[in-house]
Amino acid sequence: MFKAELIERAATLRSSMEDPTRNLASCPSLVLNADYTPLSYYPLSLWPWQTAIKAIFLDRVDVIETYDREVHSPNLDMKIPSVIALKQYVKPSEFPAFTRFNLFLRDRFACQYCGDTHHLTFDHVVPRRLGGRTTWENIATACAPCNMKKGGRTPRQAGMHLYNQPIRPTHWQLQQHGKQFPPGYLHETWRDWLYWDIELEA
Repeated sequence: MFKAELIERAATLRSSMEDPTRNLASCPSLVLNADYTPLSYYPLSLWPWQTAIKAIFLDRVDVIETYDREVHSPNLDMKIPSVIALKQYVKPSEFPAFTRFNLFLRDRFACQYCGDTHHLTFDHVVPRRLGGRTTWENIATACAPCNMKKGGRTPRQAGMHLYNQPIRPTHWQLQQHGKQFPPGYLHETWRDWLYWDIELEA
């Protein structure tokens, strides 16, 4: 019985290694706009390989880079696209959505009172009890200790200083901030397309 199980597992492993259609979830396609910039950095604009191949057949994208792996059909062998570019330009919205993650991205994932990057939350600069609203211009990233220290007071009342005055960022500003925090799962073929337009350091 034990020997039969080992043979079965070995056969399964062998077929998994030989079958290029298995485990393709690790082969997403980076989607670029028609100007060859990513549609978004956070979250990174990725499509599953099935969606990318469908877009190719619908003639909506150009293939820029491919993986070494292929998918097969009775009449076709095709390399899986790793980078694709839309044929029609999609104009990004001027202002990003007001979300916790975009707030942290605007403030570069750092407390705006002390610079700490741990235990982040958000703070109403003008407290709600004083009429402060939950808007881009009145919310700042704060670490939990600074948030507790400030409490329901203004920064001046609490003797605390804001590094940056909260603003409503544009989509472009968040994209620039996003380039400073590259995802940890970058594929080799994506790197040039994510960072080709970053200014080189002197």
